[in-house]
Amino acid sequence: MRTILITGGAGFIGSNFVHRVLEHHRDTRIVNVDALTYAGNLENLAALEGDSRHLFVRVDICDPEQIGPVFEEHRPEAVVHFAAESHVDRSITGAAAFVRTNVLGTQNLLDASQKTGVGRFVQVSTDEVYGSLGAEGAFTESSPLDPSSPYSASKAGADLLVLAAHHTLGLDAVVTRCSNNYGPYQFPEKLIPLMIANALEGKKLPIYGDGQNVRDWIHVQDHCQAVWRVLEAGRPGEVYNIGSSNEWPNLKIVKKLLSLLGKGEELIDFVPDRPGHDRRYAIDPRKMRDELGWEPEVTFDEGLRQTVAWYVSHRDWWERIRTGEYLRYYESQYGNRRDGGTGAL
Repeated sequence: MRTILITGGAGFIGSNFVHRVLEHHRDTRIVNVDALTYAGNLENLAALEGDSRHLFVRVDICDPEQIGPVFEEHRPEAVVHFAAESHVDRSITGAAAFVRTNVLGTQNLLDASQKTGVGRFVQVSTDEVYGSLGAEGAFTESSPLDPSSPYSASKAGADLLVLAAHHTLGLDAVVTRCSNNYGPYQFPEKLIPLMIANALEGKKLPIYGDGQNVRDWIHVQDHCQAVWRVLEAGRPGEVYNIGSSNEWPNLKIVKKLLSLLGKGEELIDFVPDRPGHDRRYAIDPRKMRDELGWEPEVTFDEGLRQTVAWYVSHRDWWERIRTGEYLRYYESQYGNRRDGGTGAL
């Protein structure tokens, strides 16, 4: 049975990827590594309790003395690296944590991969490393890196470390850069779940600036399928942009959500723009399509309807996150064990 080590597998995209792999690839075993910081939630993995093909290990990738033994014990054939500090607003007020996790943590994983003979390393990155676009055009894999926030700068640094490990050390490594994700299990600081939750609670929906910042949106399941294709068939040392050619201004997204929820636009509240707010992102996904045969399958209208329905029917999930109660789930599973716990989950 093939063993894959997933970092950040209790987070939004990572947990969706774990569920998808275990459902569709019966010959795969996952070692799921997560530090369970604010965005990591073991409730995302509750359905996997008792599944012998899923092993959860709570470790901090920033500590080589924690992550190294995991590689030594399980000898994964591949690594898919989702773990990251990822909220732009948090990076503006506290950049050090982003440098530590996204840069130092990535290097620790590369060192462990090199030492234990990992066969493939997939760095899951973001289109934000390219900076901001004008009114036209789209990012390609050859677009220059021009990050605008501490978050995107730290991800760009991590990407370059991964590519350097390939070029100088011969590690079989690839980088993916994806547009904005949406779907189940997304931490409710992000735009779509934040707006859904606030609307359901009758609270104001804060929109930065004039609401005309444009993002290219992709359903998380389409992203997960793309990452799997890169893991299986991507060329070593290459970068692959993942997007669905689905651009929307933030304001229109919010209005669509209000319509789906049956709420009025009087809840919209324009707030001062955040520093360095990139105006527009757009991804050209032709390399994924032409080389790897990948195409997004979930239309935005259907994906948004599904996402709204999920948050409506899982209100207890996001309410526990907003109150911090979700953190107690881990303690109920592992108590106060000093090693953080390790076992099938």
